[in-house]
Amino acid sequence: MDHCAQPQLLPIDDALTRLLAQLVPVQEQQSVALLDALDRVLASDVIAPVNVPADDNSAMDGYALRAQDSPGQLQLIGESLAGHPFRKEIKQGQCVRIMTGALIPAGADTVVMQENVLADGDSIVLNESSPLGNNIRRAGEDIAHGSKVLAAGHRITALDIGLLASLGLAQVKVVRNIRVALLTTGDELLPAGAAPELGKIYDSNRPLLRALLQRLPVELTDLGVIPDNPDALRNAFTQAMQTADVVISTGGVSVGDADYTKDILAELGEIDFWKIAMKPGKPFAFGRLGKGWFFGLPGNPVSTAVTYHQLVVPALRKLSGETQEVTTQTQPVRSAIARHALKKQPGRTDFQRGIVEYQNGIYYVRSAGLQNSGVLTGMANANCYIRLEAERGSVAEGEQVEIILFDSFIV
Repeated sequence: MDHCAQPQLLPIDDALTRLLAQLVPVQEQQSVALLDALDRVLASDVIAPVNVPADDNSAMDGYALRAQDSPGQLQLIGESLAGHPFRKEIKQGQCVRIMTGALIPAGADTVVMQENVLADGDSIVLNESSPLGNNIRRAGEDIAHGSKVLAAGHRITALDIGLLASLGLAQVKVVRNIRVALLTTGDELLPAGAAPELGKIYDSNRPLLRALLQRLPVELTDLGVIPDNPDALRNAFTQAMQTADVVISTGGVSVGDADYTKDILAELGEIDFWKIAMKPGKPFAFGRLGKGWFFGLPGNPVSTAVTYHQLVVPALRKLSGETQEVTTQTQPVRSAIARHALKKQPGRTDFQRGIVEYQNGIYYVRSAGLQNSGVLTGMANANCYIRLEAERGSVAEGEQVEIILFDSFIV
């Protein structure tokens, strides 16, 4: 039995359910330029103000004419180009040269491919009939005026930017960014670029989290590295809780003599839970801090990354108003065959880092390297988690396991 499999440890699925049940999405809205709206969450439905396409237009290069005039010889009276329409009405026995995307002239009701036409000076010859409406894109065929294009709570993707631009929208109404305060604790931490010191390590957690938080609609305040001093930590938390919707810290949530985060949190706010039956990442604190929320992540970098991905990301997505179900199970889950044995003790859900390959319709997975929570190279090389159930023991080569493919919130 895993020595950490203690009854008071909260299963990760229960922790996430309990956490999400308490969060209320931010209600404030703001208008932003469309080009600044990537990954923002829509505050209201987008209703199409125009048709897309705006008018009937040609689906290919050819000739616009009246279907009833084919087959036969027709008089060529002009051309219709994209952005430069032919403005007269086509009458019996007439046609217009037309290009892809160009407006269908008045009177025309079909387009004949240029390959099916014999051009002869100011006339063309058609040897076959052309069906009514052939090769014509109808107005509103893609998006109809007045239709719902995107719903409130939808997180805007790059493709959505193009879609909204096709409607002529220069701005969209979104939920305001979540205000996040970030800090790291530890006397042993050095900033990047500093000279090495005996007994010290470089702070990797804060740069990691700063990068990951860019994938979410947040406004970040970086409070830096806070020393292992209760007064310093209390001051940092007091500062953060004035304006932040969420305070995220790393380190200081274990049971060591210098781990003050849990005590200060209990003093200034309230703790909901602080130990989870997951590996890596057992010491994880969640609770209230002022009017906002607090997430205390473990100090080891892999534990920081995994708990952030599995617990903090769903929380921030809900707070931002995203309506898609935000649980760990929204991440792509597959069954895979273990290429080699995997060590595990029953007791905690284990998120081992793996490398998955797809061959002949089957997923195969292998370990990404050392699984120690302080070894970040294994996670950097991985493309999935090997999610081993709490009650499961070691895995033999060839056994089936569950994998969760990495998504854009972790890579």
